[in-house]
Amino acid sequence: MHKKFALTPPMGWNSWDCYGAAVNEEQLLANADYMAKNLKDYGWEYVVCDIQWSEPTADGYAYHNFVPLYMDEYSRLIPSPERFPSSAGGKGFKPIADYVHSLGLKFGIHIMRGIPRQAVHQNTNTITEGITARDIAQQYSICPWNADMYGVNPDAKGAQEYYDSLFKLYASWDVDYIKCDDIANTEFLKDNPYSARREIEMLRKAIDNCGRDMVLSLSPGPAPVWEHEHLAANANLWRMTGDFWDEWSKLYAMFERCYAWQEYVQPGAWPDCDMLPLGRLQLTEKDPKYKNRYTRFTHDEQITMMTLWGIFRSPLMMGGEMRENDEFTLSLLQNRELIDMLKNSSGARQFKREETDDGKGEIIWTSKGENCKYVALFNTDDEVREIVFDVTDVTIGGIEYSVWDMWKHEEHAVTSGKFSAEVNPHGARLFKIKVK
Repeated sequence: MHKKFALTPPMGWNSWDCYGAAVNEEQLLANADYMAKNLKDYGWEYVVCDIQWSEPTADGYAYHNFVPLYMDEYSRLIPSPERFPSSAGGKGFKPIADYVHSLGLKFGIHIMRGIPRQAVHQNTNTITEGITARDIAQQYSICPWNADMYGVNPDAKGAQEYYDSLFKLYASWDVDYIKCDDIANTEFLKDNPYSARREIEMLRKAIDNCGRDMVLSLSPGPAPVWEHEHLAANANLWRMTGDFWDEWSKLYAMFERCYAWQEYVQPGAWPDCDMLPLGRLQLTEKDPKYKNRYTRFTHDEQITMMTLWGIFRSPLMMGGEMRENDEFTLSLLQNRELIDMLKNSSGARQFKREETDDGKGEIIWTSKGENCKYVALFNTDDEVREIVFDVTDVTIGGIEYSVWDMWKHEEHAVTSGKFSAEVNPHGARLFKIKVK
């Protein structure tokens, strides 16, 4: 049932890459305005507020451990009115969601797995009479990089009811999308990988019981491939990787991750390559090495990222401050042909990978469209390469073919069923093949 909430890969914007833990109401609404004006007509629709929205002092990418968080009488975190003024008086995120919906868009929030540690330490009430936060907490289950939460004991009386109460609160705010963190990763849980599987099931039940359709995204990854059936049975998308940033090594590594997950891409259940670190990033970062910069990806690397995410059918979440998009960045996000492939293709596969031991060479991916085939040519070398592809290798019938360049938006020559393309270093070319 939950898969119907995301029959195509979700597309939107998330505040993490540009504001870290410190995003505020003005920034959320301004990016929603930008999306409505410039991207909504292309399929972009989610505006997602990332981590620490209950903390009044959040100011960057470093977490302030054990600072007081805003919380209601049932041990549920609520927005900080210092950062989200419209939330005052118990309104929560409802006013922001209302505004986002008025633009024809959808609203999402980030949450952490579990129950606030401050609720456990203060032994505050939960929605279940006679059950306190301390009664349902699993105090040895903690996140290694954020000190806000304890895990919830799935066997404790009142545990499922606590998660149910969370999602009923979010439903009352008209939230459309939940990104749950510290729940899909294996790298931090080497002794007990994927140990949060029962909390994933509790999330699923809570959404099913809340009375509102919500897309469920699991982070941070890498989610284990061998749990693909459990993930698809409970979530709409899950991260294949830890946090993805604008470094070629991380982009290069994504080819292997996509290859590992290619068999398990399905409508409503999407392996997720993570956010798109495009445009203006890390405005609130304190380290001058990273602070307030434009993406370090070259133009060619940005095209590679968009091409791989698109043909693999990863969710697309823009990470940069959209008001500072330049013309090139906007052109990446407004490529209707790529978005049509993302939404309507199927069967993406790594067709060929030929590289030297130092990771330099060529990679080819293919997929099926409506009455067409897609071919993506990737150059992982530091030099320009000429990559050749034989159209007859993706049998589509006929003897004459048209090859359309989906980034240059022009016909590409094909001779005797073959075509070649010059591909820039760390770059990509993307083609749509049809029988004439």
